[in-house]
Amino acid sequence: MANSYTVKRMMKSKESIMKLFKFACAVLLLASAIGSQAIAVASQEVESPVALLERTSMEVIDILRRDHDLLVKEPARVYKLIDDYILPHLDDVTMAKLALGKNWRKASKEQKLAFIKEFRNLLVRTYSKSLLEFSDQTIKFFPLKLAADVRKTSVKAEVIQPGGPSIPLAYRVRLKNNAWKVYDIKVDGISLVTSYRGTFTQEIRKSGIDGLLNYLRDKNKKLKDKT
Repeated sequence: MANSYTVKRMMKSKESIMKLFKFACAVLLLASAIGSQAIAVASQEVESPVALLERTSMEVIDILRRDHDLLVKEPARVYKLIDDYILPHLDDVTMAKLALGKNWRKASKEQKLAFIKEFRNLLVRTYSKSLLEFSDQTIKFFPLKLAADVRKTSVKAEVIQPGGPSIPLAYRVRLKNNAWKVYDIKVDGISLVTSYRGTFTQEIRKSGIDGLLNYLRDKNKKLKDKT
């Protein structure tokens, strides 16, 4: 049986991971915002995923530091930023497939489209406010060698936080329409997208895919009303 010190340490570690999950997801959402700006005719001319993520994460952190007070006063600005410039550049179909797992094949076309929408809204509503909670962290990205025909890869990075240990990240990206798009992120080896799969599977077992959609709609409504 774990002693009280071990339990407290485990709880603190879990709390730290969840905070980093929120930060990493927030950067994931924003890091894809300029994904379409690097489109070129030939795939070898597309900006590398490392350069894209590195450049954008720096811009995001600068914006958070500069406009923090304004964003706190007017949180709708964060949602509008995400809605207008970010969501179109996430690979939300692949994200949805990963989150549903084998249940994706059981869903109808209409159910798949509805799930993509609700899952995307859940991520935005859950993590966008986390942008306002982080401004002192930085992200270090590691070099990546890509062959000319590679269309899917993982960009390794680490979050450097003052007074704390570095946390390993891995952005999963794929080349789609000549632009790199983020479809998942791992924090210390744990997948953000698939971390939802257990809850979604449980809801499907209880009341089917339509039941899951109702669950997500209700959750998103509560998050929206809370905001």
